[in-house]
Amino acid sequence: MNDRATCHSLLDAVERYFDLMFDSEVSRFDQVFAPSAQLHGLRDGNLRLLSALEYKNALASGPSPKSKNAPRQQEILLVDFASPTQAVVKVRVRIDALLYLDYLAYHRINGAWLITAKSFHVEHRYEVSKS
Repeated sequence: MNDRATCHSLLDAVERYFDLMFDSEVSRFDQVFAPSAQLHGLRDGNLRLLSALEYKNALASGPSPKSKNAPRQQEILLVDFASPTQAVVKVRVRIDALLYLDYLAYHRINGAWLITAKSFHVEHRYEVSKS
């Protein structure tokens, strides 16, 4: 159903997501998330809901994993196309001391793949050394 160019453009969008999670460069946020995106996940037993703007502000408010020399870990676990303009991507990504399992809903909007919904799960917490 999907041609090679469509697949590659989605994978490029996932790479932009990984880059944003590592360097927190919010000037590129709108190239990753749709303005209407919502994020849901359980953290410490509580459901967290964030709008795209709230998440952008959260990324901008603290040091990035890159600036803290945190390890970079990322992998794509699943890509599932519903159509040439809609897909779900399951990824594992480490953000500083937390390893997340994310389900990212993508829509191709004006030719660009953007995340319209993110469901996250904290899979593992790493001990952070105090050096």
